[in-house]
Amino acid sequence: MIKFIKRINVNTLLVSLLVLTSQPCMANSNDIEEKIVHHINQHLQQSQALLEKTVNINSGTMNFSGVKAVGAAYATEFEELGFETLWVDGSEFNRAGHLVASYGNMGPKILMIGHLDTVFAKDDHFQTFLPVDDTHIAGPGITDMKGGDVIIISALRTLKALNLLDKVNIKVVMTGDEESSGKPLSLSKKALIDAAKWADIALGFEDADGDIKTAVVARRGSINWQLEVTGKPAHSSQIFTDQVGYGAVFETARILNAFREKLAGIGNITFNPGLIAGGTEVSTDAETSTLQAYGKTNVVAKSVVVKGGIRTLSLQELEHAKQVMQEIVADSLLHTSGRLTFEEGYPPMAPTDKNYALLEMYSDVSESLGYGPIAPVNPRNAGAADISFAANYVEMAIDGLGLMGEGGHTKDEVADMTTFSQNMHKTAVLLYRLGEYGIQ
Repeated sequence: MIKFIKRINVNTLLVSLLVLTSQPCMANSNDIEEKIVHHINQHLQQSQALLEKTVNINSGTMNFSGVKAVGAAYATEFEELGFETLWVDGSEFNRAGHLVASYGNMGPKILMIGHLDTVFAKDDHFQTFLPVDDTHIAGPGITDMKGGDVIIISALRTLKALNLLDKVNIKVVMTGDEESSGKPLSLSKKALIDAAKWADIALGFEDADGDIKTAVVARRGSINWQLEVTGKPAHSSQIFTDQVGYGAVFETARILNAFREKLAGIGNITFNPGLIAGGTEVSTDAETSTLQAYGKTNVVAKSVVVKGGIRTLSLQELEHAKQVMQEIVADSLLHTSGRLTFEEGYPPMAPTDKNYALLEMYSDVSESLGYGPIAPVNPRNAGAADISFAANYVEMAIDGLGLMGEGGHTKDEVADMTTFSQNMHKTAVLLYRLGEYGIQ
C-alpha cells in the first residue's frame, strides 16, 4: 500500500519538484515561447490549488448541485480572463447542464472541450484530493478530467497575461454529462455540436491512454444494442420437432455465434453481449441495468433478452455491422423470431489527414519544448469521449491533451503530476502558434 506524504507544506514542495522535473530545453524555441513556459511555471501553485478545490467538490453526473458548483468555479476563472460565460440548463435532458465560455473574434476558431462530471456518486467513499508521493496525487476525477479542465484554464490564463490571447477565437465547452449522457442526445449534446459547427479546430483534454507521449486522432464510437428473441414454449421433450422448433435460447445462441463468425476481426469493429437472461419470462429494469428471468429445465424457453455494445472507428463500419447483424437476426430458426434494436450513442471520430496534420503540429511543439515527439493513440486504447460529437464538424481535431495518470473510473485514480505543467506548456504554445501562423 502506498504511504501518503504529510500534508504540511505539500503544495509548495510538490510544485517546486514539478517545476524542476518539467523544465524544458528551450534551445529551439523563441523568446515568446520561453515566456509562456516561464509564466505557467510561476503560476503552477495557483493551478494546482484550483485542481485541488474542484477535485474536492463531488460532481458525480447525477449530483446536479455538485456539477453546477464545479462549473461555477471554472466560470469565475474564465470571467476573470474576460470570457463571456453561459450556463446551459440541463433540465430538458435530465442532467445538470453545461458551461460554455467564449473569447475573441479574430484568428482561428478553436473549440476546447472538457467535462465537469465524474463517475463517483455523492455517497461514494472516494471523495478527496490526496498526495501519494512527490509527483502523484489521487482523487476522484483528477485525470478524468478535472486536470484537463485546469490545463485549459491555465494555458488561456498565460496567453491572456502575455497579451497573446487576442490572436485566437476561443470557445470552451465543459459538459456536465460526459460520463452518463442525458437523453435525448439531440438536446444533451446540442451545445457541444453547435460549438463544433462554429469552430475550425477541436482540442479535447481527456487523458486518453494515460501516456504523455501520445494523443488521439481517432476514437471509436460506442452504442448499445438490445436483442429480444422469442420461441414457442412447450414441454422440453418436444424440442426440435416441427411443431415446437428450437426455442429462444438455441436461437439466441445461433445469433450470437453468427455475430462472432461474421464480424469478429473485421476492421476496428468490436461488439460485446454483456448481459443476458432467458426462460419462460424475462423482465428488464433500465434504471438499474438488470434482467430477471423465470423458467424451468423441462420447458422450452419462450424469451431471451441480450444487452450489448458495439464500437466502430467509422460510420461505414457501424453501418456495415448493423446490416450484418440484422441479416443474421432475420434468418430465424423454426418457430423463433428476433428483434434487434440500436440505441443512440457516441459517434466514431474517424482518423483524417487533417487530424494527423494537427497532431504533427502538436508533436512539433512538444519536440521544440524538449519533451519529444507525440505519437497517435491506437483507437483500441481510447474509449468514447465528447470530442466524438464535434470531430465530424471541424476541419481538424485531436484529443488526449489532459492530465495523465492511471486508474480512471476506479478508486485507484492517480494523476502523474509531472505531466501537469508539461501539457499546459504544450497547449499554450500550440494555441500561440495557431494564432501566430494559422492552420497549417
